[in-house]
Amino acid sequence: MTLAAPPGPRRPLDATGIAGLVVGREVSAVEIVQAALARLEAVDPELRAFTEVWPERALESARAVDRSVARGERPRLAGVPIGVKAWTRSQARQTARLEREGCVVLGLTSVPLAHTGWQTWGHTDRGPTANPWRADRTPGGSSAGSAAAVAAGIVPLATGSDGAGSLRIPAAWCGVVGLKPTNRLLPALDRSGLAALGAVTGTARDAALHLSLMLGEEFRADAEGPPLRAAWSASLGYAEVDREQAAAARAAARRLEEAGVISLGPDEPCLLNPEPVWRALRGGDPDPDAERVRRANDDRLAALFGKADVLLTPATPTAPHGHDGPGEAMSVALTWAFNVSGHPAVTVPAGLGADGLPVGLQAVAAPGREAPLLRVAAALEAVAPPPRPATAVPPAP
Repeated sequence: MTLAAPPGPRRPLDATGIAGLVVGREVSAVEIVQAALARLEAVDPELRAFTEVWPERALESARAVDRSVARGERPRLAGVPIGVKAWTRSQARQTARLEREGCVVLGLTSVPLAHTGWQTWGHTDRGPTANPWRADRTPGGSSAGSAAAVAAGIVPLATGSDGAGSLRIPAAWCGVVGLKPTNRLLPALDRSGLAALGAVTGTARDAALHLSLMLGEEFRADAEGPPLRAAWSASLGYAEVDREQAAAARAAARRLEEAGVISLGPDEPCLLNPEPVWRALRGGDPDPDAERVRRANDDRLAALFGKADVLLTPATPTAPHGHDGPGEAMSVALTWAFNVSGHPAVTVPAGLGADGLPVGLQAVAAPGREAPLLRVAAALEAVAPPPRPATAVPPAP
């Protein structure tokens, strides 16, 4: 069984759409999960997004969802198949909350090997996780398998965590949505305070629904409203960014401005390189010089968000690298500043580069202000519907 979402170009159903069908009893959770497992079996031998798959557990969970729907219950994610990032399996709160709302876990998604020099890839015992757009490229990381599984149409939602860009980078490189909430809103097993739990989704409305369930308050992915005051920066003042990445992200920002979603200001914010701060925090080694950098950046961001609702940047400084690593490039250059500061940030598809690979736009907001980020994501999705790799849409039944 294959499900596609009419009308318009054929695309996989998102989590919100799947749940609506299951709750409306137009399709069963078992049928949804059977289709997802068949999809996984068809594409994952080459994609290698999953390190463990639990078909029997998944089908039993799906049967339990169908029984709850038959009793008149309306789980908000009824029958939605998900992947769970392998590193976060012990952080049961996020997964348990999603399962209580009807999600069905298919298995664990890939992450890098521990203690590697770079984290923008995924490891399995069958080889590295492939980018669904090009098998010779990485999907990014460390939430590698989660982003690849969503982009390839296996699941519409997968959990992840973000300590330096681990949700946002793979979402950008796979052409999906990756939202890092404000640090410490969700408990994460990270004494440094750098990491935040979150998810990779195929649509903005799924990102809003996930956040609503996690935080216990309602978020909407609604593009309507007065223009958001926006600032743009191609480099944040310190990063080396490929011209094509910056140009594609800037073009996406212009589309938002032309649509009346944002009003771009003239200032380009300039931060200090947060690398020494991030390393000091991660190592648990207080450093006076790093603390001075942190205070300076906090002050500059506070001033910026005193006059802007969102800051827009490219999501990554480079296109996806090969499986041999990024070389000298710092893939986290544009993301980890906001793990240090704790600001919420989202990456959304901004188009394709000349190599046919996705480029991401990053939007950042003041702490506790996730709503403008969801609005940017929904608006860009509306004015420039993101493409999907050919492998993401299964053949017609």
